[in-house]
Amino acid sequence: MNQRFENIIDELVDQYAYADTSNRPWIIGFSGGKDSTVLLTFVWLALQKIKKSSDIPFQLKRPVYVICNDTMVENPIIEFYVNNVLAKIEDSARNEGLPIFVKKTIPKLENSFWVNVLGKGYPVPNNSFRWCTEKLKIKPTSDFITEQLDGNGEAIILIGTRYGESATRARSIQKHEIKGKRLTKHPLHNNTFVYSPIKELMLEEVWYVINTIPSPWGFDNKVLYNIYANASADDYECPTVVTDDKHRTCGQSRFGCWTCTVVKVDKSMSALINNGEDWLTPLYNYRNDLAKNRNINKNRSRYRRNGQLAVTEEGQHQGNYTPEYRAKALRELLEIQRDLQKIEDKLELITNQELIAIQVIWYRDGIFDFKVGEIFAKVYGRDIMVERQLDSKKLEDKVMQDVCKENEGDIKLIENLVSIQSSKTLMLSKYGIQNDIENTIEKFVIAKEKENENSRG
Repeated sequence: MNQRFENIIDELVDQYAYADTSNRPWIIGFSGGKDSTVLLTFVWLALQKIKKSSDIPFQLKRPVYVICNDTMVENPIIEFYVNNVLAKIEDSARNEGLPIFVKKTIPKLENSFWVNVLGKGYPVPNNSFRWCTEKLKIKPTSDFITEQLDGNGEAIILIGTRYGESATRARSIQKHEIKGKRLTKHPLHNNTFVYSPIKELMLEEVWYVINTIPSPWGFDNKVLYNIYANASADDYECPTVVTDDKHRTCGQSRFGCWTCTVVKVDKSMSALINNGEDWLTPLYNYRNDLAKNRNINKNRSRYRRNGQLAVTEEGQHQGNYTPEYRAKALRELLEIQRDLQKIEDKLELITNQELIAIQVIWYRDGIFDFKVGEIFAKVYGRDIMVERQLDSKKLEDKVMQDVCKENEGDIKLIENLVSIQSSKTLMLSKYGIQNDIENTIEKFVIAKEKENENSRG
């Protein structure tokens, strides 16, 4: 190990044991990518050094949380890799007696990508409406940081950002850093400090660490290297220090959500497919369809969710997705999931909890012509239990038919109202249910009055 790396480790030892005598926790943002892997490697080696030393009085009292944010729409190859790495980190930390704790954060159900797009009908993100970053990434991690602040008063966040990543990243680091100080104030969280131990490393040094220093938690770094190599776009050259003749030029591809429509082209996904991961093609095509179908008039409502009219002077609809489009996109997603599960049975593109939440939202939006359970059953040929939990077509059906035999429209109204009411048991928030019921009744009454007027006319 060269002296530059040793200096980083010694600085981490000093900060952990000497420069800061409190026990405020360290929080490491771990994506599983190259930079966060190198950061955790140095922290791990520093803790091992502290443990072996007998002249450090504080020893290993400060907890180190390895936080991984799962957006629930991660690139499947990255998701499988990260899950395996996190399991290895957790086991190795326990076996070595190191105070390293793995925490995985996910968005709240109502903030997940599919609940927003297929449930609420949000148009997929673009540069002018980038709602995903806050809901899927920032909020889950911020909630965890807040929990640590509530319990400890202060926290230090270690990040793997580097000057050499980009001019924008360099400016961001320099904007917040204080000359001569290791820690800087977090721009959003009070009593939270940011520490960037590897900020001066160049890209070549990052890859040198990954290729030459064995993973201290016992994982094979070649797996990570190969993922980056396979995800490198053909037109992107990334110089790197190679340590044997099997190392080819490796890209510094950015891995994000496989559904990301903010970028024009998902180069990493495209490169993975071109390098043999052709099973990802349906995901790549579905993502492209999401982008292509975003602004098609027939897919969008004339109104936003708040009831505000959203039509341009040219007649372009800019409201939320129509029920028809939501149902169609859900069916196509489930078909892709079904087919890919024949290859990888653990793959899950959308969870059952999200499916239930989508049905709840459809009921509350007055969408009764499409049922999640029916769509799932047509795709999978079996019951997902959504309708069994949400719908109320049981013995009372016969009673309603007898009571409302002269007014069949009343049966539909009652069924819709019962569906809205029964869905509240699955919601974290019951706010707005009364309005939903009142609106459903009002629409029914208006429709009935128009029908009577037409019959009289």
